[in-house]
Amino acid sequence: MTSSANDHRPQRPRQAGAHPAPPAPRVRRPGRASLHALPPLAVALSALALISCVGAAGRPGAAGQSGGRSSAGRPAAPTTDASGSAGSPSAVTSPAALPNLTPAQKAGQRVIYSYSGLQPPATLLSWIRHGQVGGVIFFGGNISSPAQIAGVIKQLDQANASAANPLRAVPLLLMTDQEGGVVRRLPGRPFASEKQIGEEAHPAAAAKAAGTGAGQNLAGVGMNVNLAPVLDVYRTAGDFDDQFGRSYSTSPQVVSALGADFIKAQQATGVAATAKHFPGLGAASSTQDTDARPVTLNVGLHALRTIDEYPYRAAIAAGVKLVMLSWAVYPALARSTPAGLSSAVVNGELRDRLGFRGVTITDALEAGALQAFGTTGHRATLAARAGMDLILCSGQRASQGRLARSALATALSSGALSASVFDAALTRVIALRTGLRG
Repeated sequence: MTSSANDHRPQRPRQAGAHPAPPAPRVRRPGRASLHALPPLAVALSALALISCVGAAGRPGAAGQSGGRSSAGRPAAPTTDASGSAGSPSAVTSPAALPNLTPAQKAGQRVIYSYSGLQPPATLLSWIRHGQVGGVIFFGGNISSPAQIAGVIKQLDQANASAANPLRAVPLLLMTDQEGGVVRRLPGRPFASEKQIGEEAHPAAAAKAAGTGAGQNLAGVGMNVNLAPVLDVYRTAGDFDDQFGRSYSTSPQVVSALGADFIKAQQATGVAATAKHFPGLGAASSTQDTDARPVTLNVGLHALRTIDEYPYRAAIAAGVKLVMLSWAVYPALARSTPAGLSSAVVNGELRDRLGFRGVTITDALEAGALQAFGTTGHRATLAARAGMDLILCSGQRASQGRLARSALATALSSGALSASVFDAALTRVIALRTGLRG
């Protein structure tokens, strides 16, 4: 998946072409006050991120991911122990650390919006000003040049800084798919696909260079999250991942090592990485595309855990900030429920078994794999109930995000979604944003 059913197929980007444009010059995001000059909310949120790191140290198998900055102003390396878990549940479920938010604001902060064309709609900017947006995903149709998208991001940042936004002290999550190869929304690095990296004479160096290149490219226009790397372990030549060069190898050990190299290099630039598509799409055939239709992967539990999930241990140890869940059904884990709608997968496998404490994000909410699961609002509610922190509305219609936000707010107000669990997810999201480049 590349996170959108409308823009999901890894097309050769118009911007890249036969002669990819050089990396854009760095565009500085609007400045923010230093910590000692921040309002009380910002100080509280910064303290929350620190508490997440410290609190995790006292919990077996968990360590913090501060994602902060060094004293020199450069992004600090994430702090992890052998498990690489980020934060502890006790640290991120404290409602006292959250500002006073309406249900619509709490819900909106867990939604990633999208839009069509080169300019964000006025409605989206208004929702941002009023604290009802957690982030925005960008696709090829939103980008004509690095300078153009940097200007759009400046607009979004200015809207986010509105006095009407209770969370104006933390940056929006501004993301795209910059995997490398044919899956690039921005012109420039990384040029090589994961398959090409895996075939290099020195693949570790190539993976690190790709991670650094992706991070610098995104940071240069003001983005702070990359929906990469893909950690799928492909099975046969020409299958779903391999046909587009989106898997490093058929070896889980190789995928594990190269994925971790990419993650660490990218996050050293201040741009969060997203490991995807848990528990793995490596067994999918060339026609098993969850963006287009329901997919069931009949992989045994032993194979899932020793092949498909294997790279996630190294990703978590590397401090990966986000994990994207697959929309495929894995009967060995949940008989008929897509992974991203299954608490058994999100909480049972990813959080409890593997110890991930970071932010979970859905794949495209409009995906064909979810055709049996009702409306946008119903899908969003099911995903939140299963344990997903961020709901990715990537249909390139701002109204899709509004529908998800409205349903989540209604479910929260009615008690259909637990208030404490909702706040825990929201706090993980805010802690992530607090530590990112702003």
